[in-house]
Amino acid sequence: MFYIVILLLLAVADLIVFWLWTRVLASRAEKAAPQMGSLLTIAGGSIHYTDHGPRDGKVVVLIHGLAGNMRNFNYGMIEDLSRDFRVITIDRPGSGYSTRQSDDLATLPAQSKMVWAFLDQIGAEKPVLVGHSLGGALSLAMAIDRKGAVGALALLAPLTQAVPEPPQVFKPLRIKSPMVRRTIGHTLAVPIARMTSKTVVREVFAPEEPPADFLSRGGGILGMRPKAFITASADLVGVHTSMAAQTARYASDLDVPGGILFGADDNLLAPDIHGHPMAQFGLGCETLTGRGHMIPVTAPEACSDFVRRMAQHAA
Repeated sequence: MFYIVILLLLAVADLIVFWLWTRVLASRAEKAAPQMGSLLTIAGGSIHYTDHGPRDGKVVVLIHGLAGNMRNFNYGMIEDLSRDFRVITIDRPGSGYSTRQSDDLATLPAQSKMVWAFLDQIGAEKPVLVGHSLGGALSLAMAIDRKGAVGALALLAPLTQAVPEPPQVFKPLRIKSPMVRRTIGHTLAVPIARMTSKTVVREVFAPEEPPADFLSRGGGILGMRPKAFITASADLVGVHTSMAAQTARYASDLDVPGGILFGADDNLLAPDIHGHPMAQFGLGCETLTGRGHMIPVTAPEACSDFVRRMAQHAA
């Protein structure tokens, strides 16, 4: 019995050490990648956003993917597109510096409702939605939830179909219990992320090399916070539970001009599964030879050109 008590005390001590280490790493992350824009309170939380370009220009909304944030578009797309469009970048609900009040708001319909509430408040009408990865799934959700409200879709390596298993790199996020999710997020997740960040980033960018400054300029370091792990885990579960119902609505409710751009060698979401089949719903798919999943970072010029071409379809 004595030894059991000692082991329990050691385990508790280890968790306290991890909790303190987590606080230090999270503080360093926010200093390295501070808030870029403004916060707007909406029902269910708040949206962190930036607003660039002419206010009377056609609205383009940049929406990042799983475990990402608005800094993923910091490699030229914002500056390029804001010469001609009103470019709004957001941290999805709960991601980056945005907030959400409950994990129940991680489903695609709930995120869609929150982002539409934000766009309504700032007066962004008929937006061109530029969704990357999970941001593509959210863009599709927004298009089918408000028929006729989206000007065009310009989807970058989007998640468009229900999949039985997440990519291998994201499987550790598949935690259904909110309590377990938070316990791990506030103790083990951040130190582990600190130790494995280089490997994970390489897997996400493969077969391309990630830029040396991705952790700071691209916002990757913001993943080293408890909030980032908790949000990404809830997102993964929420999307899994809502994606099948969304795909069932494409045939009847998806009626928006636009298209899809993929890296031909994307090892997270295959163009043959998530790109080309969407042609039946009016979204043709183009591919970039030799490119992987993170094309907003590695091929920003091609992405900006694609967005411009898709925006021409908007009314």
